[in-house]
Amino acid sequence: MRAHDEEDAPPIWAAISDLMACLFGLFVLFFVWMVMTQVVLGRDLASERARLVQTRAKLSALESALAGPLASGLITLVDGRIGIRGAVLFETNEAKLRAQGRELLKALAAPLGTYLKQNEVALMISGFTDDKQLKVNGTFADNWELSAQRALTVTRTLIEAGLPGDSLIAAGFGEHHPIAPNDNDEERAQNRRVEISAVPRPESFRARAAKVEAAP
Repeated sequence: MRAHDEEDAPPIWAAISDLMACLFGLFVLFFVWMVMTQVVLGRDLASERARLVQTRAKLSALESALAGPLASGLITLVDGRIGIRGAVLFETNEAKLRAQGRELLKALAAPLGTYLKQNEVALMISGFTDDKQLKVNGTFADNWELSAQRALTVTRTLIEAGLPGDSLIAAGFGEHHPIAPNDNDEERAQNRRVEISAVPRPESFRARAAKVEAAP
């Protein structure tokens, strides 16, 4: 009886063959996935390298265009961020431009305009102060207001010099985000500054509306 049952049982090699075929199929799928992943990563890496090269070239062009102010020490340029000492632009605790500051901003307008045309970005004009509190009953309530008004003054001057208003953003940060410890007059002078930096361009209402209309 046992011999008859063994003869009727399905051969085990058929099951093993099916299992091996399934494992081979999984191996092939895994291999194809690995190859495709490597291709995609290679493309992404090449694209990122090209973007970095392009960005560096544009920053180098901007640095060349700003060679005069950089050489004179009126501005600094670090990682694409332009820094201008407050004393170059304003009198102490004031937001009205000095003559030297106005001329400097007019000189910066042309290279900044070219940079905006070459890049889909906006420029943030950021005002900063030192940690000294303003006098009570002065022109400005506090360092927040002073830094914001200085940023607005610089922004409006750049617009007058030809930069598009929809590509500029003004912001005041008061005594926050210092670049020096505020332990002496020289360090405080470094913290009284205006910075101009590239930021992602804000999406306009029309662009958002167009995306909503185009969505399925």
